[in-house]
Amino acid sequence: MKLLRVGAKGTERPALLDSEGVLRDLSGVVQDIDGALLADDAALGRVRAAAESGALPALDAAGLRIGPPLARIGKIVCIGLNYHDHARETGAEPPAEPVIFFKAADTVVGPYDTVLIPRGSVKTDWEVELAVVVGRTARYLESAEEGLAHVAGYAVAHDVSEREFQIERGGTWDKGKNCETFNPLGPWLVTADEIADPQDLSLRLWVNGELKQDGTTAEQIFAVGEVLRYVSQFMTLYPGDVVNTGTPAGVALGEPDPKPFLRSGDVVELEISGLGRQRQVFAG
Repeated sequence: MKLLRVGAKGTERPALLDSEGVLRDLSGVVQDIDGALLADDAALGRVRAAAESGALPALDAAGLRIGPPLARIGKIVCIGLNYHDHARETGAEPPAEPVIFFKAADTVVGPYDTVLIPRGSVKTDWEVELAVVVGRTARYLESAEEGLAHVAGYAVAHDVSEREFQIERGGTWDKGKNCETFNPLGPWLVTADEIADPQDLSLRLWVNGELKQDGTTAEQIFAVGEVLRYVSQFMTLYPGDVVNTGTPAGVALGEPDPKPFLRSGDVVELEISGLGRQRQVFAG
């Protein structure tokens, strides 16, 4: 299933994109798309049955905002330097263990919402990422297979980063990762049953129409299942938590000087095969 949330910010309602590409209203079946829904097999079964019945009301998509596909996100755990090609382009050694940092849930916006360049920023960068949405409580998982069994679904994430804040200002990476609007998510939450192999997905990103990132999750140093297993050794993952799994090569940080960091008015488009496409205008 392709689940999404539509409407004005703060008043989104649940919806579903059916197999014919028609947007359907789910508000008569479930209250919202969140961790509680993803952890409730019976509720998900009702959604599936409603989708298969063909009885869900169609929505007019014209002019309808698409919000983040997940409400009430608990935490966003991010994995840094998780692609071999990205490590090479930045001159970093591939990590022996996953690099973990966090983004606050309030950085999440819709896939077509405006992204704000922070005050004083001169090094705002792009990063297309596969986001993993947790569907079952995960603690001390013992295998990558167990990790995959705890995935509810997948989505496109844009891990927008401010590199000066992240790298040059001391402390942790978090200062460069948690600026307002720095995690567009969506358009859809695609349930795990639709993704045969999360290590066989193509990721692409364009800036002002120029292809910048063209990678594959096959390049991940730590695969999705292993990432969830590893993270669960240090913290409990709950339904509705999100894990951003890293970005492939092609970011501004990896380009020769002068690096083409984002400026007000730039347009970034990004997509992952089977998970949809985003488009953001950056504003200062």
